[in-house]
Amino acid sequence: MKVVTGEIDVTEKKYPPALSEALKKLQLSSGPKKLYYKGNWDDKIFRDCLTVVGSRHLTSYGRRATEQIVTEIAAAGITIVSGFMYGGDEAAHSSAVKAGGKTIAVMPCGIDIISPEYQKNLYNEILETGGLIISEYEGNFLPVNWSFAKRNRIVAGLSKAILVSEASLNSGSLITAGYAKKYGRKIFAVPGQITSEVSKGTIKLIKEGAEVVTEARDILKFYKVLD
Repeated sequence: MKVVTGEIDVTEKKYPPALSEALKKLQLSSGPKKLYYKGNWDDKIFRDCLTVVGSRHLTSYGRRATEQIVTEIAAAGITIVSGFMYGGDEAAHSSAVKAGGKTIAVMPCGIDIISPEYQKNLYNEILETGGLIISEYEGNFLPVNWSFAKRNRIVAGLSKAILVSEASLNSGSLITAGYAKKYGRKIFAVPGQITSEVSKGTIKLIKEGAEVVTEARDILKFYKVLD
């Protein structure tokens, strides 16, 4: 598959509608004025998106839960959005690719930089299966501390809902969930062990009103894929 690169301005009709709506709703002047992309920019890929995030230190339980749920959701035609980091993000992207679905990786760096670099195979697989690499930064912009948290507003804004598989209390996953809440998005969370540090964040979300997810059906109903 030929890999296409380009850029989309916030004033263009092709700009992702869910992200545009989120930025307008909160009047975020700091929103990305331009998105750079590599891969399959097709309006259909943005139609029904689910953001999936999880701990960088994903447990075996968290990985199994992510893979089981995301595989079925991606196979049903829902685009999986995540931030390409190791752990929860990687599990979400990989599961979508293996299921033959579409996934969008929002990078904390330019689209020509693979970060983390050892996920080069995953980066290429996303493109080869009709997915998309996007960023608000040009080509070779290197990731810095602030760019990881900043990109989370895009990760949350592209989707109608967010699924948090595992998260500690001070994590990027909860930052992303915070943006989703501000945008008025549906929040789903996988229940975990009360003794686990990477479950304390998801437990907090559930206490605050997030819907508990134990199977893909819980989310597919929200997308009206199932009755």
